[in-house]
Amino acid sequence: MTAAENVCYTLINVPMDSEPPSEISLKNDLKGDVKLKTEALKKVIIMILNGEKLPGLLMTIIRFVLPLQDHTIKKLLLVFWEIVPKTTPDGRLLQEMILVCDAYRKDLQHPNEFIRGSTLRFLCKLKEAELLEPLMPAIRACLEHRHSYVRRNAVLAIYTIYRNFEHLIPDAPELIHDFLVNEKDASCKRNAFMMLIHADQDRALDYLSTCIDQVQTFGDILQLVIVELIYKVCHANPSERARFIRCIYNLLQSSSPAVKYEAAGTLVTLSSAPTAIKAAAQCYIDLIIKESDNNVKLIVLDRLIELKEHPSHERVLQDLVMDILRVLSTPDLEVRKKTLQLALDLVSSRNVEELVIVLKKEVIKTNNVTEHEDTDKYRQLLVRTLHSCSVRFPDMAANVIPVLMEFLSDNNEAAAADVLEFVREAIQRFENLRPLIVEKMLEVFHAIKSVKIYRGALWILGEYCSTKEDIQSVMTEVRRSLGEIPIVESEIKKEAGELKPEEEVSVGPAQKLVTEMGTYATQSALSSSRPAKKEEDRPPLRGFLLDGDFFVAASLATTLTKIALRYVSLVQEKKKQNSFNAEAMLLMATILHLGKSSLPKKPITDDDVDRISLCLKVLSECSPLMNDIFNKECRQSLSHMLSAKLEEEKLSQKKESEKRNVTIQPDDPISFMQLTAKNEMSSKEDQFQLSLLAAMGNTQRKEAADPLASKLNKVVTQLTGFSDPVYAEAYVHVNQYDIVLDVLVVNQTSDTLQNCTLELATLGDLKLVEKPSPLTLAPHDFANIKANVKVASTENGIIFGNVVYDVSGAASDRNCVVLSDIHIDIMDYIQPASCTDAEFRQMWAEFEWENKVTVNTNIIDLNEYLQHILKSTNMKCLTPEKALSGYCGFMAANLYARSIFGEDALANVSIEKPIHLGPEAPVTGHIRIRAKSQGMALSLGDKINLSQKKTSL
Repeated sequence: MTAAENVCYTLINVPMDSEPPSEISLKNDLKGDVKLKTEALKKVIIMILNGEKLPGLLMTIIRFVLPLQDHTIKKLLLVFWEIVPKTTPDGRLLQEMILVCDAYRKDLQHPNEFIRGSTLRFLCKLKEAELLEPLMPAIRACLEHRHSYVRRNAVLAIYTIYRNFEHLIPDAPELIHDFLVNEKDASCKRNAFMMLIHADQDRALDYLSTCIDQVQTFGDILQLVIVELIYKVCHANPSERARFIRCIYNLLQSSSPAVKYEAAGTLVTLSSAPTAIKAAAQCYIDLIIKESDNNVKLIVLDRLIELKEHPSHERVLQDLVMDILRVLSTPDLEVRKKTLQLALDLVSSRNVEELVIVLKKEVIKTNNVTEHEDTDKYRQLLVRTLHSCSVRFPDMAANVIPVLMEFLSDNNEAAAADVLEFVREAIQRFENLRPLIVEKMLEVFHAIKSVKIYRGALWILGEYCSTKEDIQSVMTEVRRSLGEIPIVESEIKKEAGELKPEEEVSVGPAQKLVTEMGTYATQSALSSSRPAKKEEDRPPLRGFLLDGDFFVAASLATTLTKIALRYVSLVQEKKKQNSFNAEAMLLMATILHLGKSSLPKKPITDDDVDRISLCLKVLSECSPLMNDIFNKECRQSLSHMLSAKLEEEKLSQKKESEKRNVTIQPDDPISFMQLTAKNEMSSKEDQFQLSLLAAMGNTQRKEAADPLASKLNKVVTQLTGFSDPVYAEAYVHVNQYDIVLDVLVVNQTSDTLQNCTLELATLGDLKLVEKPSPLTLAPHDFANIKANVKVASTENGIIFGNVVYDVSGAASDRNCVVLSDIHIDIMDYIQPASCTDAEFRQMWAEFEWENKVTVNTNIIDLNEYLQHILKSTNMKCLTPEKALSGYCGFMAANLYARSIFGEDALANVSIEKPIHLGPEAPVTGHIRIRAKSQGMALSLGDKINLSQKKTSL
């Protein structure tokens, strides 16, 4: 449905007849009462829009409809005069239009301001100078009308007429300048100033110079236009910057957020002085804090991040880190995440102490706060930020560690795991902090609730407890966490003792049972149905073991072995040595006994049995070789891993800084504006034009080769054959959340095609927004039809349909031409992303859809195949480059990407080079894809299948 049809249906809520009425019936209705005239006029408009000419009705409408003063009729007439043909076939103006022109001259002098204003708006759309010429005195007079609605539309009308037919009003700029000087209404001043900018920029600058000190008092709509003018003038003529930059500074204090945002952006492009950058950044920060809309916060945060990317601006922003941290008061997780990342990028030795204090306060605030669903994730972000700060600035670690270690006992395993990772790195790197960390670890050890965190804490204590007192404290904590031993006997006694005498329960005769370890146990007949018992009553380690998690037992055995071997080297008395060793071996033996009994929910695995048995053997023999392996090699492995990780981080930071440092060599080529790519010379682009394109969804990808390239560079999809009666082809414009189809329809016959309609349907998560309106195509004529399709998720979609039409004068049924399918590529919505190994593993375990793709390629090199897959799927390789370097005949890598809708896609590439088939044998293996939705997993698999083979040029 067209805009004009929408107007008609909105004005008159009466549906049209299914069959178009005849010209005679329409004439009769146009002579009837007001209601009949309204309905008839609406039908006439829709018929003209559908290609009908209806020349015989023109005089009827002028005689019987034009003189009416009914407002609805007048609205419809404005639409009618806009679309009706006003000239004869040879291009001369119709005689009847003189009468129409006289009617509109009267409307321009009408006492009702709405009729005057709407008539002036209509005149902006007229393209016939002969019609406008007699109306010029009346249009000029409207500039002095008492009502602002009439005056502002008069300015628009004068601007349009001046632009199209300058000879009709040659003095328009002078007229509007005088009008602007005396005008008080903000909207009228804005329209007048806009006209001067485009019609006579010098006059606009002269006016601005006279009132530059009063700019703060203007309305926000006029201030926005002034900012745009200053931006364009200063970019075209840099010498004008000194004249207007003070005005931009003043507009940073505007009451309008939009004006402040545009003024800050303009100030950054006009000046690189530290004071200007600081003022703009401060303005951005105030906007983020004061604006309630999260989208606005994210947009302005992006502008701050862009500022940070410039090397000379980074130093200025470092002084504003504490102001940036005020944004953390926003509850939205995405805003907090970007803020923390920005603060971390800007942290320096000058402000790290203040940053850590603020982050510690934020961490404490999140403790035991559950009112927001993202609190746990926010705490995790804070922990990671503090971790990064402590690694980069070791002096801060001592302040951070005591606060964070309280969270090892947190219910949220993810945050506790991050704390544990941080503690492990800190205790290895900062030797002076080891006593403090061990002390705090022992304090919170008994309160740890997660088995995974418990295992990590055990490892840290076993590895870094170096004094006799600490080792004994670890043993005490382990005994406390394990409860009464032997475990099997104590558990059976508890179960038997829980049946109280007062409970009236019939107990069968006791019987002797032989457990799996060969010991005897007395059990009542009711022991098979164990009484319900609170899990909280059990010590933590005992609870883990009874739940069947014996991996923690293997970790405990390793820890006990390490501290026992270390205790032997510290204490010289043989009795104490043997006593400590015996206690450690007793704990291992009782765990083995428990694992082989029927008490745990799951029996112990053979791997865990082997590990505990090995530790028992090591303690019984105490050989120097085993002592070295347990107490030296483990720590060296951790040291190597942390060194490699640190080196990788430094390398990535170095690459990032090199990318940001702009160096220009004497022999560098000169860049010309018309020849530059979109990502070059960004400061020279028109920022207002770019923002307008972004709002319209016409932003191009950064890798676009030419900012001035037209849509001809896009691939044309042919929808019908050249021999079909109707030929159709489409440009597919993929924006972020919608797809615009620009379809060219050509009538290849010698007949007039009526009601030619493009009928579309979609397959997948696509939705057609509106049905394209029908057209009338003359012989060998063509037309463009646009259709919008909304995209809801990342999956391959198909758009299909047909073109249906009637042949003018034919009595046959409607004709139909079937269109080829349009396939929407998933790659338009997938972008490379990063995540930690822990997050990858967690998502891999959670995602329920998996798609396994068999490698079928002609590529013979493993690394080349991996790079080909990365390029084809827009995914990022999470496996470090060092792990992939070298050649060993096989390769495994983890890939990750995110869609613009926030959907995650994971992939694991496992490939090998079959050497036995010769050096020219192609790569073999599998790619496993996991995603939360079935469509994402299947679509990504299809994409990999289609693009596995390398095409030869």
